[in-house]
Amino acid sequence: MSVHNEVKRVTTESFRKMKAEQEKISILTAYDFTIAKIIESGGVDAVLIGDSAANVMAGHETTLPMTLDQMIYHAQCVVRGVSKALVIADLPFGTYQSNPKKALNSAVRMMKESGVHAVKLEGGAEIADSVKLILDAGIPVMGHLGLTPQSIYQFGTYKVRAKEDFEAQKLISDAQLLEELGCFSVVLEKIPADLAKRVTESVSIPTIGIGAGPDCDGQVLVFQDMIGMNKGFSPKFLRRYMDLFDQMSEAVGNYVKDVKSGDFPNQKESY
Repeated sequence: MSVHNEVKRVTTESFRKMKAEQEKISILTAYDFTIAKIIESGGVDAVLIGDSAANVMAGHETTLPMTLDQMIYHAQCVVRGVSKALVIADLPFGTYQSNPKKALNSAVRMMKESGVHAVKLEGGAEIADSVKLILDAGIPVMGHLGLTPQSIYQFGTYKVRAKEDFEAQKLISDAQLLEELGCFSVVLEKIPADLAKRVTESVSIPTIGIGAGPDCDGQVLVFQDMIGMNKGFSPKFLRRYMDLFDQMSEAVGNYVKDVKSGDFPNQKESY
């Protein structure tokens, strides 16, 4: 009888436990197999297949053009590279708003066709029926409040959200509603740090911050931003851990030079 060394996978239950034990949760985005393997090897708790793939991978100005089929493809690639982290995928714009049955079908397709462990939806009370139906089907849901990029044309700006009192109150009640419905965590994007702290203390599910200060239960960043592959995107909340754009550009330049000069390939690199 063979004994397998089982890798203990991070689950939605792990998230709750980490909040209870005050262990911070680390999340990064991935959109392909290679990056997913790198992120996994660094010991991240969860991997998010964000609809930010629209910007990072496809060069779109907003996240709106992403289709469900494209998100499923990216999610399939990531799932193959991850054995321990929890894998969460965004449902893209137009696949769940205002039509709960469509929302359920989108979530079911994502789970069945990609193998992710949970889906993420943007919004609060206005998408409650969709969230409830997906949760009733046994699919874990992560919420997303604050700056919700899929509503960018409604907001008209990527500035910090919920500075006004009425919007802050709605955000708190939306977070509590998402918890009541059964979401296992909620992303808080680009909101004042003191509000994020209030939200974090008012719910028992983990809050995951991006530009929401240090008091959230965890943090998420876009991997390509975090390692400095993107030059043009420098929000206040982004900490760059590398400057890969310049290093990679230099490597490409060296390769071009070696090909042009006839130095590559040399004898050792030939059969």
